[in-house]
Amino acid sequence: MRDLLRLADTVILPGFPGTAPPDWLRRRLADGLAGVVLFSRNVESPGQLADLTAALRAENPRVLVGIDEEAGEVTRLEARTGSSRPGNYALGVVDDEELTEQVARDVGRDLAAAGVNLDFAPAADVNSNPDNPVIGLRAFGADPELVARHTAAWIRGLQSAGVAACAKHFPGHGDTAVDSHHGVPRVTVSPEELAEVELWPFRVAIEQGVRSIMTGHLLVTAYDDGLPATLSPRILTGLLRNELGFDGLIVTDGIEMAAVSGAYGLGGASAMAVAAGADAVCVGGENSDEETLEHIRRAIVTAVVEGRLPEERLADAAWRVRQLAAWHASATAAGSGANGHASGGNGAGAPAEVGLVAARRAIRITRRAGVADVLPLTEAPHVVELAPETNLAIDRHMPWGTAEPLGRILPGTTAIRLREEDVADGVPPEALEKAAGRPLVVVVRDAHRHPWQMDTLTHLLAARPDGVVVEMGLPGRTDLGAVHIATHGVARVCGQAAAEVLTGRV
Repeated sequence: MRDLLRLADTVILPGFPGTAPPDWLRRRLADGLAGVVLFSRNVESPGQLADLTAALRAENPRVLVGIDEEAGEVTRLEARTGSSRPGNYALGVVDDEELTEQVARDVGRDLAAAGVNLDFAPAADVNSNPDNPVIGLRAFGADPELVARHTAAWIRGLQSAGVAACAKHFPGHGDTAVDSHHGVPRVTVSPEELAEVELWPFRVAIEQGVRSIMTGHLLVTAYDDGLPATLSPRILTGLLRNELGFDGLIVTDGIEMAAVSGAYGLGGASAMAVAAGADAVCVGGENSDEETLEHIRRAIVTAVVEGRLPEERLADAAWRVRQLAAWHASATAAGSGANGHASGGNGAGAPAEVGLVAARRAIRITRRAGVADVLPLTEAPHVVELAPETNLAIDRHMPWGTAEPLGRILPGTTAIRLREEDVADGVPPEALEKAAGRPLVVVVRDAHRHPWQMDTLTHLLAARPDGVVVEMGLPGRTDLGAVHIATHGVARVCGQAAAEVLTGRV
């Protein structure tokens, strides 16, 4: 039984609260727990994060420390400030693989310096459904060939810094209309369509030597119409291991997400995932205490004792976790990543602020025919920012927008931020009153997915046809406003790049 408990400890990656490891986590690491997952709640500053990971390694020198650092709107390192690097969609718009590799290497250097050795990125999803509520800007785009090229570039860049990449969300979350945090998305395409679109970037990621792949909590009917991919032997073992030939670490998306835990519970879903072929179970969200860890640990051991999870499968999963830790140790000792590039080798000559450079290159401007050009702004504008609810992958407290960087360039800039409830009874008069005699800038975020944003935008532009629209999400329409500026991202640098365009600085 003791051996089984230690094997179970090896395959669980728990989260935890706070900016220093709690006593229970230190004790568990010293007793065999092999890894943890970090969230923005664990990160205050680079120095604090380095101290935290050093404390973890003091208990277990080979600990895997995982984090969701995609850059852009999904950032843990910079959740308090907004990301200094744009996300995948902006990089896909620029379509410069060398730039994507430079950005990923920049991410990898920051993670390595902070003691993080596993990054749950890049998202290799093909965002073929523009109404997707959870992928969107996190994808490189809607073209599988483009997504595959930039997925490979991101992996090269990140792993050249000695940090393991993790392509997600297998077998592809892009063609879905349900957020797996809340329900079970269905992917109903044929096996042939799946191979041509969703699976293509993952094939390329495997060829590129990606060290890890994260499962998506998706019902992929072409392979299994009963179990989500995370819990499906047909998908994890049959498709990913046997058909695609992936030999690295398979890690689950957050096992607490409703798409899997809703029907099977945390312990049940965890045991089923390992039995299906997963090697590590990611436990995040609010389920971040010792009681939850012990519950999952016991559920995995019970599944072995009852014959639902072969002991050989659990031992194989634990071996793969240890193999990834060993890869990181050897990459660190050699000063290079999985592809043999010296850390910083391909990055020689990369701009010091590569994220801002990328954000500037991702800007696209559309001027409405027959309307006088209102740019550059020469006096302080009034900015109306429309803020939708974000999905749970995004830290809801992360700053974003254009008003703040505009105010630095044009002192006296004023701003109002409106949410859906703020316009339930109509657009507040102050949204327009403060713009009287001044330029109006309206900032939206995925306006095409939110009728209230489109209604509000229509009202504002009817009163002010000279208004400028800045779309910081996916640009569904570019014919709105006297000038339409698409940033293709909500990172801090995307807001700064938009402000520079608005004021003629770029």
